[in-house]
Amino acid sequence: MSASRLNAERGEPFEFEFCGKPVAAHRGETLAAALMSAGVEEFAVTANGEPRQPFCNMGTCFDCVVTVNGQRLVRSCLTDAEAGMCVEKHEAS
Repeated sequence: MSASRLNAERGEPFEFEFCGKPVAAHRGETLAAALMSAGVEEFAVTANGEPRQPFCNMGTCFDCVVTVNGQRLVRSCLTDAEAGMCVEKHEAS
């Protein structure tokens, strides 16, 4: 197999906001992929104060939930990143 067949092209770059800071992403990436690529280690905080981040990456476990544009409990592994999104850590009540 030639090396050119192994190269994947990324979609158009853009930014969204996570906890008030810009995050680089590419068209076609999920929020979870973009946040992990940016080095984010805490997507949510449990009621006990424990940090959470993606575990299954297929929408089963809910460990990757975030708040997107004010909507709580959005599974970041199933949600496409979009330019201008305002994403916050999910804080358990």
